[in-house]
Amino acid sequence: MKTFRLYGTSACHLCELAHAMIMRQEDSSAAFCMVEVDISESDSLFELYGVRIPVLQHPDGRELGWPFSEVRLQEFLTS
Repeated sequence: MKTFRLYGTSACHLCELAHAMIMRQEDSSAAFCMVEVDISESDSLFELYGVRIPVLQHPDGRELGWPFSEVRLQEFLTS
C-alpha cells in the first residue's frame, strides 16, 4: 500500500480542503493511505513548505502542490 504525506498546518483552511479531497479518494479506493505532517513542528519543514501548503508528497518523492483538482489528485494518487 502506498503511503502519501500531506504537509500542512492545523490552522490552514486550504489544508482542510485538500484533506477532504484526499479522504474522498481514500474512501473510494484502499490502494493508499495518507499521513498528515504538521510543518509547524519543524523549522526545516516550515522553511521548505511554509508558503506552499498544502502539499501532497508521493512515496517516490514527487509533490503535488495546491491548488489541485479532483481529477489531477486521482491521477497523482494512482501514478
